[in-house]
Amino acid sequence: MPERTWTIAEARTRLSELIALARARGPQTITRHGKATAILMAAEEKKPMPKRKGSLAKFFAASPLRNSGLVIER
Repeated sequence: MPERTWTIAEARTRLSELIALARARGPQTITRHGKATAILMAAEEKKPMPKRKGSLAKFFAASPLRNSGLVIER
């Protein structure tokens, strides 16, 4: 079944049902003034963010465009 869309008022008054549906059927969208504002999903679905490897300076230093003669103006 596709995810359900809830207004903030519905989400506030039926929070237990919203949580149950998120666990049983997947993410539930919460809207404000007709626009998606938040998504409620089961904690089990949350994936950890990948760890950052290196720094931004190292990323740019390893760029294939480094020393290519490319000139970019602001």
